[in-house]
Amino acid sequence: MMERVEKASSDSSPLNLSELLLTLTSDVTSRVSFGRKHSNEESMSDFKNQVRKIMELVGEYPIRHWAWIDKIRGLNDKTEEVSKNFGDLMDQVVQEHLDSKDKPTMDLVDILLSFERQNKDGIEIRRSDIKFIILDMFLGGTATTYALLEWTMTELIRHPECMKKLQDEIRGDATNLNIYRSQEEVEDMKYLKAVIKEGLRLHPPFPLLVPRLLTEDVKLKGYDIAAGTQVIINAWAIQRDNVTWGVDAEEFRPERHLDSPLDFRGTNFEYIPFGSGRRICPGIGFAMALVEVTLANLVNRFNWRMDVRFSGDEYDLAEATGIDVCSKFPLIVFPSNA
Repeated sequence: MMERVEKASSDSSPLNLSELLLTLTSDVTSRVSFGRKHSNEESMSDFKNQVRKIMELVGEYPIRHWAWIDKIRGLNDKTEEVSKNFGDLMDQVVQEHLDSKDKPTMDLVDILLSFERQNKDGIEIRRSDIKFIILDMFLGGTATTYALLEWTMTELIRHPECMKKLQDEIRGDATNLNIYRSQEEVEDMKYLKAVIKEGLRLHPPFPLLVPRLLTEDVKLKGYDIAAGTQVIINAWAIQRDNVTWGVDAEEFRPERHLDSPLDFRGTNFEYIPFGSGRRICPGIGFAMALVEVTLANLVNRFNWRMDVRFSGDEYDLAEATGIDVCSKFPLIVFPSNA
């Protein structure tokens, strides 16, 4: 990734940072899940496209009581097409692992296949289960992490004073800015963590959390809600509430997190980008490690300028549709060596 940014910087050419970040998160998740990255293969390009389509379809919400409307707008056909294409891709991945029995290391798919064959520890895993677990890995590890990186870089470029403050922290007293920042080095960077937390607050990758079902009858603000009712939590609205975050709740201001006790581990209901309770995202550590070291290296090595196509509006903040909310338009930037 850094080599591609360096080339764009040397050529003074525009860079589609959105596509680059999506490739990065896909490669990392692919390496964890499949044992190797597939970014240069046509099949993996198809896989990324299918993941994007799935996220968009899930965000459309079927109209249950008027199924004919879903048929008219083509939702049923789209769902069937994506399901078949994804199934074919997963069959290919599984077969590839079955044919490679003498690999020196095991990846996630190998481990799941071993459970399937052995029915180990009373755990029964079917082939269809394996496919959906892989899908979960990619939905949770690729689209959401990519969206967070994309939005955070967008906000930093839109707020040069925040970018400068973050660069000062990351660069420190270093005389050679070409040195890569390791995960260990970024652990104590407080402003970096505040920037990421502010990105998560304004642009939670899942603005509507995974739906819950009430386990008992409750009364909330005068309303009686029966057990079994499906509840959808609007994290986007909660995290922009003026009562909690002040009159500048709509503004990108990382400093608000420097002395704040609120964290995203699920115990503070005012700030729940990863959810809370038993259904909190299990990949918080995985996501944060990747986001922190990626942002640190991008900001450390380069200065950034955005391709402003429509001056005076908020073109760069337009949101795409889908259960995960990424930018509607790709983030086109011009990096330059610091």
